[in-house]
Amino acid sequence: AYEKTCRYFARESNSVVVSVGYRLAPEHPYPSQFEDCLTAAIHFLRTAQDYGVDPSRVIVCGDSSGGAITAAVAQALVHRRDLPKLRAQILIHPFLQGVDFSLPSYQQSKAVPILLKERTLTFLFRYLNIDPALLKALSKWSHIPEDLQLKYRKWISPDYIPQEFKAKGYEPSPTLPFSEEIYTQLKPLLEPVCSPLLSEDSVIAQLPETFLLTCEFDILRDDGLLYKKRLEDHGIKVTWCHLQEGFHAALFFTLLGEVAAFQS
Repeated sequence: AYEKTCRYFARESNSVVVSVGYRLAPEHPYPSQFEDCLTAAIHFLRTAQDYGVDPSRVIVCGDSSGGAITAAVAQALVHRRDLPKLRAQILIHPFLQGVDFSLPSYQQSKAVPILLKERTLTFLFRYLNIDPALLKALSKWSHIPEDLQLKYRKWISPDYIPQEFKAKGYEPSPTLPFSEEIYTQLKPLLEPVCSPLLSEDSVIAQLPETFLLTCEFDILRDDGLLYKKRLEDHGIKVTWCHLQEGFHAALFFTLLGEVAAFQS
């Protein structure tokens, strides 16, 4: 599916593009996908010169769930002293947090194809090997203990979403009581490998320069906006591109060319 996209990036940017054929869920459960991508990144950083690549100019890139893996790989490499530093990371409408599924973008675009909210959360649960039946029990903050709520609210809150985005429709959701049972089963959602937005400040502060793309009609829009804020708060240079007419996977579909074309 991504062959044409990768060839396009290689041709238009005059770059070497390495596409990682990571193992897929559910046959290979989480976090196999992250581990495969991290292994590939480490191997390429060590052998980049074999491919005619300057190891100081390596960029990691991914979109959607691949954006989550990309962000997690970049975070996993910040403390490595035996490898060249990443030049940058490119995050294309990434999934970044499993804390709050009631952010303004989740409310505004919950029924916008192709990333319908309910379908997305079902896929997410299957990816993490969590029973999708638990979706009915999931409610705002009920899967997060109080001490973690205080910690995560420093990073994830509608208060940090610019008013121009909330003005398009947002209703604050009530915070419901914590459930130990739900928390126990949903713990994988809160791991930084799954939710890179939850990484510690000491990691975020060492991340490379970042290009971040968000789309207006995308439930993941606010994940990107919140990550942008965290990066900038730590002095990381962020180039932000927001597609006002964009929807999730617009870039992927546009590069199919003969099949579809969109204003964004």
